[in-house]
Amino acid sequence: MLMNIAKEVAVAAAYEAGRYIKERFGSIIRIDEKDEHGDLVTEVDLEAEAIILAKLRSVFPDHAIRSEEAGDDGKQCEWQWLVDPLDGTNNFAVGLPLFGISITLMRRREPVLSVIYEPITDRLYTAIVGEGANCNQRPVSLNPARAFVKARVGWIQGHAVQQRDEAVQLRHYIDVHTKRMMRLWAPTLQWSMLARGDLDAIMVYHSEGEDLYSGILLAMEAGAVVVDFEGNPFSGSADQPCLIACHPEHMSTFMSMVAEGMKR
Repeated sequence: MLMNIAKEVAVAAAYEAGRYIKERFGSIIRIDEKDEHGDLVTEVDLEAEAIILAKLRSVFPDHAIRSEEAGDDGKQCEWQWLVDPLDGTNNFAVGLPLFGISITLMRRREPVLSVIYEPITDRLYTAIVGEGANCNQRPVSLNPARAFVKARVGWIQGHAVQQRDEAVQLRHYIDVHTKRMMRLWAPTLQWSMLARGDLDAIMVYHSEGEDLYSGILLAMEAGAVVVDFEGNPFSGSADQPCLIACHPEHMSTFMSMVAEGMKR
């Protein structure tokens, strides 16, 4: 019962915030740099966040919330919402229509509900643990395992490790040894591409943020396996994990790619 209500509220929040974001696309008044890594925030991020948080708090006042701009509200509860009101702010700020909204409900540090909304394409992705993944209320899943000469791989990494030698080395190796390595500046869009079968894998290198677990749950419910770089199944949550997400039959291929890419 709670999960159905949570999904309904999160979807409504995503749609309302998405309408606002779409209306404001191309008409930003103020852009600020949040930190030395060049991450941006606009007044649209803040207003979209306010819309989402107000809806969540109106129905779940006791739940904890951690949001991209507002931070952690400090509440102690087994239920916690993770909110990124505008995943892809850098794209939004330069007029590139690649961005989304990410809302995740965690229970005891495990993602149990994922809502990802892409305002420009009007694609709404939802996933509840154990119930599969959907796009606009239709099931989505990874394509059957297929042979490929070179794969299409999404790359996601944390802001603080952009220039770390190991990251640069691995990123370069993947770029050279795949058909295409995608860096969209909007991780949730890459997770949705994996879930619907348009990417073969996603590599995550020390990623942080409120948008990570909506994508992981969506991908897993669509049939992906998510493991760390040593091949251990990933569950729960962790600070800045390194992960591989792909079709189960391709796991060894991408694990070998990472191992080769990180050799000194």
